Amino acid sequence: MQVLVKGKQLDVGEALRSHVEDRLTSGVSKYFSNPIDAHVVLSRDGHSFRTDCSVHVGAGITVQGHATSDEIYACFDAAAERVEKQLRRYKRRLRSHHKNPAEMRSAPYYVISPDDETIEDPKNGQPMIIAETTTDIPTTTVSEAVMRMDLANQPVLMFHNSAHGGLNVVYRRPDGNVGWIDPHNPPAA
Repeated sequence: MQVLVKGKQLDVGEALRSHVEDRLTSGVSKYFSNPIDAHVVLSRDGHSFRTDCSVHVGAGITVQGHATSDEIYACFDAAAERVEKQLRRYKRRLRSHHKNPAEMRSAPYYVISPDDETIEDPKNGQPMIIAETTTDIPTTTVSEAVMRMDLANQPVLMFHNSAHGGLNVVYRRPDGNVGWIDPHNPPAA
């Protein structure tokens, strides 16, 4: 993981820089094996210190924490604890409790080429859809699907509803709320 440590209105010494790198690397690696990068900004806030810490662990997941304290090491440690607490919670939520790997089904993942680089199909003149890879469709509850969509910072997520096994979709609406599409039709009684 690449760790960037900056000082705002103060000089960050080598001892503090190595403390920050060691603490973040060990704390984040407990929960995510391949984090991407971290940014730490240490600054003065009146007579105290402020630490802003941002860790990008992948798949659109960025965790942020901040703290203020009279001592700079205590300030950073408090911010690092907040980041670790968030990572622990996210990891617990993401952990699959299903023992059967057959419950995770795959579907093709497609990318539509953008307008400025449109590749047209010679047969009908329409933009082509290019298959990239396959992606897993998780079996989950609606609330867990919303949480996964938010963590991955995606506008839409398809999943198998654990209540009935049917395909469902959650999506972010233009007004900021979450929409849920459940095409499951229960049997007529």
